[in-house]
Amino acid sequence: MKETNIMLRDIVSIRDFVQQVILTDFEVDLVQGRYIVDAKSIMGIFALDTLSPIKLVAHTESVGDFFERIDKYVIK
Repeated sequence: MKETNIMLRDIVSIRDFVQQVILTDFEVDLVQGRYIVDAKSIMGIFALDTLSPIKLVAHTESVGDFFERIDKYVIK
């Protein structure tokens, strides 16, 4: 399992982020407080507070280039 924190600031970034997550063959969750949503669900992401950091959990040890593709959303 690999984790990082991300920010999704607007509708365009959410749509682009989901398009990148859909390309993965492993499960990716977004965790914020007590909420856990499927990162492949645009509607699920809208249930989160997009003004605050969101923890991303990739359920795999081999993420390939996934973190490179979403690098612009990762909080450094």
